[in-house]
Amino acid sequence: MIKDRMQLETFINQAWEKKDQLSSSSTGELVEAIRSIMVQMDSGKIRVAEKVNGNWTVNEWAKKAILLSFKVNDCFMINDPQSPSFDKIPLKFDEWNEDFFAGAHFRIVPGAIVRHSAYIGKNVVMMPSFTNVGAFIDDGTMVDTGARIGSCAQVGANCHISGGVGLGGVLEPLQANPVIIEDNCFIGANSEIAEGVIVGEGSVIGMNVMLGSSTKIVNRDTGEIIYGRVPPYSVVVPGSLPGKALPNGDPGPSLACAVIIKQVDEKTRSKTSINELLR
Repeated sequence: MIKDRMQLETFINQAWEKKDQLSSSSTGELVEAIRSIMVQMDSGKIRVAEKVNGNWTVNEWAKKAILLSFKVNDCFMINDPQSPSFDKIPLKFDEWNEDFFAGAHFRIVPGAIVRHSAYIGKNVVMMPSFTNVGAFIDDGTMVDTGARIGSCAQVGANCHISGGVGLGGVLEPLQANPVIIEDNCFIGANSEIAEGVIVGEGSVIGMNVMLGSSTKIVNRDTGEIIYGRVPPYSVVVPGSLPGKALPNGDPGPSLACAVIIKQVDEKTRSKTSINELLR
């Protein structure tokens, strides 16, 4: 297996230029590089996005490797007793035994589906949910029932992703950022976060908040409007803004937004902290 990161990046970029020539019958170093990256993402050694000097950087070549894996893999039968399927990407735990799970130090509840190349950190609890390719879930996080962790989404340590939450996936366009949830965040039930939105460390997102790249995020105290990111330690709830007046002068329909109502305090944290007994 090729392990040198710079070499892998070079091979993947070469493979990308030849992607129309690749198929499930392809062999050689380019195919080896694709599969090596998938394995190393699965173990957390390679990530689609990383924080470097305080800024998030997307490793486009890692996203290319995921896309190319669909070119070089054939569909095959996945004999999962809960959900038999026919796909090109195996499930993460297909060949795991009790020793593997014990050594990984996380808990997987029946009904949790995780695809190969998604990383699960130590002391994570996965309730019945779906985690897609290239995702990263760091230590101590809880993914609750019905949550959907999209392709390449990055979830930090000690977060709580509540029931029914959707974190949008992103493989194309290559330069697009994945959804990023930084450490110690709480994402409330049935919220949807997509289009590369970054939720800053320690933030609390209330129930039913919808965040995309064009969503206005309004700071109630200052009036500031921001897009695509939630500042660290913000408490965010759904809201609305007055709409533009209609041509006849009548009030126009209001538009949905998200509202930062305060900074996280001890009272908020006590309501949203993860119950350690669940470990």
